[in-house]
Amino acid sequence: MSEAESNDPARRGQNTPLLEQVRTLMPELSPSERKVALHILARPHAAMDQAIGVIAAAADVSEPTVVRFCKRLGYRGVQGFKMALARSLATGLPPTPMGLESDEPLEELAAKVMDRQIATLIHTRNQLPHDRLERAIDLLAGASRIELFGHGASGLVAQDAQHKFFRLGMPVAAYTDPHNHAISATVTPRDAVIIAISHTGRSGDLLQSLRVARDRGVPVIGITAPGTPLAHLASVTLNAEVDEDTDIYTPMLSRLAHLALLDVLAVGVALRGGSHTQARLARIKQTLNQRREIPDSD
Repeated sequence: MSEAESNDPARRGQNTPLLEQVRTLMPELSPSERKVALHILARPHAAMDQAIGVIAAAADVSEPTVVRFCKRLGYRGVQGFKMALARSLATGLPPTPMGLESDEPLEELAAKVMDRQIATLIHTRNQLPHDRLERAIDLLAGASRIELFGHGASGLVAQDAQHKFFRLGMPVAAYTDPHNHAISATVTPRDAVIIAISHTGRSGDLLQSLRVARDRGVPVIGITAPGTPLAHLASVTLNAEVDEDTDIYTPMLSRLAHLALLDVLAVGVALRGGSHTQARLARIKQTLNQRREIPDSD
């Protein structure tokens, strides 16, 4: 290990995310150093790319104060801290509340929303259980058909997944109405697979349909938060651990995580199909290209 690496707390075996270290250290900081910390916590992705002068101006402190702040965290200077911050963000720091205000500048609004979305996807990636993912792809690749169940925003995710699997040439249907997925659960063959999508995993209608399917021997892949009734009921569970704030905002983060998980499943199934699936996708692309208007050459 190099001298630079040995001075990096993240390299010395500290598993606490860097921003959490900053929050913990806040009471010990001087007032000016605390301004730097607040700037870093509010805009971590922006601070990662900012020069020391920009950070100092944004926090209304001097450049030496920024250096002292970095040293308080165990880094020799600003560059070492920024490199550690980049690593911490890339390894999937759990998303933090956006903290939006009614008079939020549009630049900050866009940055906060997108930063939280990025953090959610990275966190979902890092928490993905690969053994369960492989089991889910095995089930889907060998299924006679795929049935997708979801309500509300999860219903939109189910419809998006239907389109993906349809392009792979698989018999697939998405049901967003409780009566329709109840019928599906009753008649779906046992060699089919049901994918149930729900952030809360507590919808009574959805769980009732899934119990009917499970009693008949139909496997269920659940895409939901950990510890939910759906997670316990599913044959295979792919967890999306998202702290969703639906009191003010419509579901955004869970929808993105669910879409990403279903993308992984669809790509995994496509790769299992080998050259046959690749040829099918090529034919579909050729057909769709023929329906696009070609601009005039002049």
